[in-house]
Amino acid sequence: MEITEERVKEVHRWVTAQGPDLSATINEVRVDLGASFEGRIEPVDERMVATAIDTVFQDRATAVNVAGYILILREIDIPQDYPGFVVDEVLGRRLAATIAGGDPLGLLAEATFHIVDRGTHTPGTAGLDDLRAGLVAGLQTRLPGWPWRDL
Repeated sequence: MEITEERVKEVHRWVTAQGPDLSATINEVRVDLGASFEGRIEPVDERMVATAIDTVFQDRATAVNVAGYILILREIDIPQDYPGFVVDEVLGRRLAATIAGGDPLGLLAEATFHIVDRGTHTPGTAGLDDLRAGLVAGLQTRLPGWPWRDL
């Protein structure tokens, strides 16, 4: 696989097109997390998500890595999934952490990935569930609305 500048732009466009669905799922996850942690996490809108996606892809090093994770996850498939689930789980978690912007948010994104992944079922290759969960977990962690971040 070769990850060229044009390929990164194509992935950026693809993620941007997912924005409305990602926004809705991020808000669902935030309600779930708020209930789990007895707090309220502010909802996001499509514009906030689009801006966060653009920010991720503005940094060349981050963009190349995010594009690489996405390209692999869009293609990876393991018959009956279970024997190889570790590979797509690791890639999904790392995608989430990279989008979130590194530690400490990266660690939170990886933990959130598992919460999102348990309810994510995407038809197609095995990696698509983890791709969607990684995008949602990374973006929702990166976006404002967490009360503890205002301290």
